[in-house]
Amino acid sequence: MSSFLTALRNSRAFRALHYRDFRTVSVCQIFGNLGFWMDELSRGWLIYQITDSMVQLGLARGVQFVPLLLFAPFAGTFADRYSRRSLLLFAQGMSALIFAVLAALIFAHVVEPWHVYVAAVCSGLMQVIQQPARSSLVSDTVPPELFTNAIGLNSMIFNGARLIGPALAGAIIALWDTGGAYAVQALSLFIATVWAVKLRPMPRHPEVLARARREPYVQSILKGWEHAWSHKTVRAGLLCTTVVSLFVFPFTTLLPVFARDILNVGAGGQGMLLAAMGGGAVVSSILITLSGHRWTRGKVMLDASLIYGLLVAGLALSPWYGLSLAVMALAGLCHVHANALVHTVVQSYSAPEYRGRSMALFNMTQMLSTAGSMVVGVLAAAIGPRGAVAAMGLTGAAGILLLIVLMPAARKIK
Repeated sequence: MSSFLTALRNSRAFRALHYRDFRTVSVCQIFGNLGFWMDELSRGWLIYQITDSMVQLGLARGVQFVPLLLFAPFAGTFADRYSRRSLLLFAQGMSALIFAVLAALIFAHVVEPWHVYVAAVCSGLMQVIQQPARSSLVSDTVPPELFTNAIGLNSMIFNGARLIGPALAGAIIALWDTGGAYAVQALSLFIATVWAVKLRPMPRHPEVLARARREPYVQSILKGWEHAWSHKTVRAGLLCTTVVSLFVFPFTTLLPVFARDILNVGAGGQGMLLAAMGGGAVVSSILITLSGHRWTRGKVMLDASLIYGLLVAGLALSPWYGLSLAVMALAGLCHVHANALVHTVVQSYSAPEYRGRSMALFNMTQMLSTAGSMVVGVLAAAIGPRGAVAAMGLTGAAGILLLIVLMPAARKIK
């Protein structure tokens, strides 16, 4: 048994875990992502419970676009100028406080829709601050040859939380309503904050850091964007994520409608749908961790994105809960195949001094799903939830096809 464990520990799949600070970041990810994925279900269920409105369901997700639009460019510059550890500590601690306040409002039976919107904006701002810092910390804590392995393990953690978080939130809501779910989310983020204290300060080249701090903020942001856009490989990855985030992933906004009104399975059933997607995502993460370094990243990320859009369109037409679970699992696999490989491409091909700003752009394209959430909510009110989800999925698939035609070299990215 000991020889098996030693062989497992020394296998390539777990080599990044040999580094202490990467292990610490990973524990922060476990608890931080658990709270994040619980919120994905809790917020939608809460606003739909209060308002019974599909438009407001979309707005509750879409309102997070406000801090993304205003502050994401600055967050990338902060990650390149200041302590990424401190940024992570601040953002996770504030997220814990936001969830705790919302839980108290729910338990006191005084929660209003505007409370949900304010909490969504504030938690969205904290996500904007921490994402480029946390993503950069992943690559700061391992050598470059282990980037794909580290990002694969990071993706396993993220999608393990996607598997557990919604199911846990659904079960807690069934027992103690959304107040219980938000109390657990606050506890999870508090643990993540305490654990982040263990992170050691990451060494940064003093001359590069001093030069970055002397630049005006706007100039620094524009230089980061110019660096990312001028690199064809990074640009291809960002465009791929843009299409998926804007048109394909927002289908999850309408899952409360599908669960309650179409499939008739309630909050627990919605939790299982998201858990099925998380299960497929975990399988994808394992495959990337074990063998992603051997793949042609461009081909896999583009093909997976195309299939993802078609699967979402298929989900819109599914009449059975069991079939919907299977489609969600496949969608989760495709989502991570696309997302994790784009993440690796952006990290690998960006210069270290621009990595925070490149990852801010990556996160900005991902968080365009909040804008897509507003669109799918309005579409659902106009043509029904099935038609809205099908239209968005097919549009996303068409966008990936266009990208393949216009940038054929993207499928050859290593």
